Amino acid sequence: MQATRAQILDALSDGPRTGPKLAEELDITRAAVWKHIEALREDGFEVVSNAAGYELEAVPDYGASAVEFGLDAPYEVEYHDSIDSTNRRGRELAGDGREDIVVLADEQTGGRGRLKREWSSPSGGIWLSLLLRPTMPTTHAPLVTMAAAVATAEAVASTGVEPEIKWPNDVLVDGKKVSGILTEMEGEADRISWLVVGIGINANVDIESLPEDRATSLRELCGDVDRREVVQTLLESMSELVADRDRILSAWRARSGTLGRRVSVETPNGEIVGEAVDVESPGALLVDTADGRERVTVGDCEHLRPE
Repeated sequence: MQATRAQILDALSDGPRTGPKLAEELDITRAAVWKHIEALREDGFEVVSNAAGYELEAVPDYGASAVEFGLDAPYEVEYHDSIDSTNRRGRELAGDGREDIVVLADEQTGGRGRLKREWSSPSGGIWLSLLLRPTMPTTHAPLVTMAAAVATAEAVASTGVEPEIKWPNDVLVDGKKVSGILTEMEGEADRISWLVVGIGINANVDIESLPEDRATSLRELCGDVDRREVVQTLLESMSELVADRDRILSAWRARSGTLGRRVSVETPNGEIVGEAVDVESPGALLVDTADGRERVTVGDCEHLRPE
C-alpha cells in the first residue's frame, strides 16, 4: 500500500480526523489528503465525511489493501481476481529481484500441489504464494515449508476448527485435507537465492468443487470465514516463525497429527511402514519399523489404522 495512504488509515483507525488535521500530521497539503482519501475509497475503504471530519467505517472484504491494512508482518501484497498460478507469478517476481511479497488470488486456473497433483482453486478459496530470500543453505529449505504448515494450521484454527498437520505439510481437519503447500526454490548448495511457498486453503468453497474425495473446506466445517483475517493470521505467524527458526520444529510437533501414528511413507527407495516417532532438523520424519529406525526426508505419507 502507498505509504501516505497507510498513514492516513492508521490515523483514522484512532478516530475521525479533519482534513486540516491530517494535512498537519502528515506534512502534506489538504488537496493531497483529499486525493489520498479518494484513492482509498476506490480501493474499497468506506471513508465518510461528517462534522467530525473523515471517518473510517469499513474496510474491503478482501484484496491487497484489505490484507495489508492492520497486517503485523513485513510483506507487500499483490492481488489478482484470477491468475493461472500464484507460484508462477512468485517465480516471475523472484526473477525481478523482489522479496517479501505475497501473491494473493481469489481464483487459480492452473494450480497444482505436491508431486504435480491437480489442486483445484475455485473462487472463494485462499490461494497465495510468499516470496522469501532466507539466509540459509538449500538443505534447510524444508524448515521454511514446515513453518508454513504451522502458520497455515494456526490460521485454520483461528476459524474455530481443530486442524492437524500430516507430515510434511498437509493440513487436515477430521482426517480430511483442508490445505496443501508447495515450495519451490532456486539456489546453490550453500545458500538459497529465492524461495516461493505456495499455500492453498479450501476456504469459502463447496466441497463438490474439490477433486479429492478426502478433501474438505472451511465452508463445510464452520460456514464462510473472513478470508482477510485468516490470511493475516497466516502471514503474521509465518513472519514470526521465519524470524525464530529454532521454534519451528517444536511448533510443528505441537500441531502434528502424524507423530505417534502408524504410517506408510512412499519414498524414492520404496515403502516404509512403522510408527512415526519424531521429526528432526531440517524436517526429516523418524519412523520406527520392524527393521529399526528410518530417517525419511522425502516421501508421500499416509496415516494407517493401528495394527
